[in-house]
Amino acid sequence: MNMAMRTTYHHGNLGPALIAAARDLLDASGPGAVSLREAARRVGVSATATYRHFIDKDHLLAAVAAEGYREFTERLRAAGDSADGFSSLGVAYIEFAMAHPGLFRLMFGPLLRERERYPDLAAAADGAFAVLLEGAQRFVGRRNEDVESVAYAAWSFAHGLARLVLDGVISRERALKVCNAFLFGQAG
Repeated sequence: MNMAMRTTYHHGNLGPALIAAARDLLDASGPGAVSLREAARRVGVSATATYRHFIDKDHLLAAVAAEGYREFTERLRAAGDSADGFSSLGVAYIEFAMAHPGLFRLMFGPLLRERERYPDLAAAADGAFAVLLEGAQRFVGRRNEDVESVAYAAWSFAHGLARLVLDGVISRERALKVCNAFLFGQAG
């Protein structure tokens, strides 16, 4: 019996494997390096097999960003449960950006504006913001302040600091010091 060798193989967990391959490409060279063809090659399947899970590169990147938001949410949730309170959310925000710069940029990039096209990404991003809202509520307590505005201010502040660090404008240490000193806590 003469059987032809298969050049590809069946992959039982292809969606998550493609996401992992795309994350590796993203970490190594940024979103421009991510393609369905290259992710398929890394996983060992044909390029056409990717279309069973992702209709195009942007859908793959949206899935990667959604996964990033879920990890980000868990980091924020763990930080929010710490004794340091609201300031720990800002620190966790900056630390996540430093640990995953390519992913962080992707998460807050243009795909996020297309909420209708990528509902999983929108839901994951909303989950992260919900943790910031919870932290803002604890921070505000019973004071008569707009909790959502406090959450947006904290988000903007931490995001700005994270971008300044990623862009090499300020050091990580400076960003964490500013984060702890101002919006999130000790300075009045």
